Amino acid sequence: MGRVETAVDPSSTAVVVAYRLHGAISWWDEVNESPIWQDRIFYVLAILYGVVSAVALVQLIRIQMRVPEYGWTTQKVFHFLNFLVNGVRSLVFVFRRDVQKLNPEIIQHILLDMPSLAFFTTFALLVLFWAEIYYQARAVSTDALRPSFFTINGVVYAIQIILWLIIWWKPVPVLVILSKAFFAGVSLFAALGFLLYGGRLFLMLRRFPVESKGRQKKLQEVGYVTTICFSCFLIRCIMMCFNAFDEAADLDVLYHPILNFVYYLLVEILPSSLVLFILRKLPPKRGITQYHPIR
Repeated sequence: MGRVETAVDPSSTAVVVAYRLHGAISWWDEVNESPIWQDRIFYVLAILYGVVSAVALVQLIRIQMRVPEYGWTTQKVFHFLNFLVNGVRSLVFVFRRDVQKLNPEIIQHILLDMPSLAFFTTFALLVLFWAEIYYQARAVSTDALRPSFFTINGVVYAIQIILWLIIWWKPVPVLVILSKAFFAGVSLFAALGFLLYGGRLFLMLRRFPVESKGRQKKLQEVGYVTTICFSCFLIRCIMMCFNAFDEAADLDVLYHPILNFVYYLLVEILPSSLVLFILRKLPPKRGITQYHPIR
C-alpha cells in the first residue's frame, strides 16, 4: 500500500500563526483597556502584597517572642521593613485608581516610588549582614560597614527627594526620565552588592570542612537568597530602563495592568515571599549560641 504524502502550504501556516498572534494582541489590548480587568488585577496585587505583609508581621512577632531580651536585631528590622513595604504597596493597589487622580502629580510618583526605595533598604540589610559575617570571619574590622550603609541609603533618598522636589517645581518630562534612570542605577548597584558579598560568603562557606555543622544548609541559604535577590534587582534595573525611555513599558499608568502584575510579581512579591520562606528559621534562644543585635 503506497504512502500518501501531504504537502503543507507555507502560506496557510503563516496565516494561522498571524491569526493567533492577532488574537493574543487583541486579548492583551482588551484587558489593558478594560477598567474592570484593571481593577481586578490591581486588587489581586493588593491581596498578594497583603499576604506577604502579614507573613512578615507574624514572623516578626515569633522572633520577638523567641528572643524578647534583645532589641532591634538585623532580623527583626528586616521583617519589620518587609511588613511595612508590602503593607503600603497593598494599600496603594487597593486605591490605585484614586492614586492616579491625585494632584499635584508628584504625589503619585511618591506613593508609587517610595515603597521601591524602602524595598531597596530592606534587602540592602541582607548585604550589610553578609558583609559583616564575611569580614568578621577574616578578622577584618567592620566598624565602617554600618556608617557606610546609612550613608549610602541617605544619599539615595536625598537624591530621589531632590528629584521629586524639582519635578514638583518644574514638571519637565526629562526629569521624570532621569528619576527612573536613577532608580535603575540604584537597582543595579543593589544587584552587584548581592553578587559581591553573597558570592564571597558562599565561596568562604564552601572552604569550611564538609563535616562542619550546618555548612550545607547555610550554603544553600546564601546561594538561594543571592540568586533570588540578584535576579530581582537586575530585572528591576532592566525594566526601569524600559519604563524610563519606552512609553509602551510605562508602569505608572492604569492602562498597563498586565505589565504591572508581571513586574511587581517578579521584582517584589516573589523575591520577598521566597526570602521570607528561606529565612523562616527562628534565632536560637539566649544561652544556646551568640546572637548579635543590630546597633
